[in-house]
Amino acid sequence: MTRSSADPALLAVLERIAVALERAAPVPAPTVDVTAADAFLWGPERRLIPVPRVNRVEIGLLTGIDRARDILADNTRRFAAGLPANNALLWGARGMGKSSLVKAVQAEINAGRGDAPPLKLVEIHREDIEALPDLMVTLRGDSHRWIVFCDDLSFDGDDTSYKSLKTALDGGIEGRPENVLFYATSNRRHLLAREMVENERSTAINPGEAVEEKVSLSDRFGLWLGFHKCSQDEYLAMVRAYVAHHGLDADPDTVRAEALEWATTRGSRSGRTAFQYIQDLAGRLGQRLA
Repeated sequence: MTRSSADPALLAVLERIAVALERAAPVPAPTVDVTAADAFLWGPERRLIPVPRVNRVEIGLLTGIDRARDILADNTRRFAAGLPANNALLWGARGMGKSSLVKAVQAEINAGRGDAPPLKLVEIHREDIEALPDLMVTLRGDSHRWIVFCDDLSFDGDDTSYKSLKTALDGGIEGRPENVLFYATSNRRHLLAREMVENERSTAINPGEAVEEKVSLSDRFGLWLGFHKCSQDEYLAMVRAYVAHHGLDADPDTVRAEALEWATTRGSRSGRTAFQYIQDLAGRLGQRLA
């Protein structure tokens, strides 16, 4: 049957079906030039979004976390060189430089790689963790080595997206891509709320196995790096380091007194608190931060 002899009504129906199928078909993701930047976001559209300028702190300004800094830097340096390395979980007190350390280590290592391909960083938001397996597939086979980074990772209530994380870290039948490492920060060592684990214990047929299933998530990380609240001396050292780095013209005794009052009013001594004070100080002095 030729088009000329076909039933016009039937042709019209078929054309409408064809148009509907084209609209329903997923739009192909645009090709991303991975050489366009050293850092990317994995967006909800499940594609890499280049980040031209990363918000990071120089590694020399991250004081009071020397041991964690050295361990993470060594692990990352081995990975960048193509040697075996571990996924890392940075857990503990808020504001103590967990996420800043990840970004600073990447910058430090790339600064020393010369003509070698740079180490890439891609951040995936907690809300998009179910798309992590797709990200692993996207990165598999790329010539660069990638740190996949999730900041403030934790799971609450009936959230089951942690299963996507376990699958991605284990890699399923193919295994985790050889060129990908996963770093996460969290306030919780086991990533799961205590009530979440207790609920599993009380409702499961075999409570021990249910709890083991959830707690085993953190076992996928070969490195556990703890970050704890800093002492007053460590806090003041952070403040002095920021003052010197940014060349702020301020009386040291005044800075000390103000920094302590700043921390007291916020009930926290941390790197974040120190930098917030520095921002206030620089603003009052009419000086810009480099």
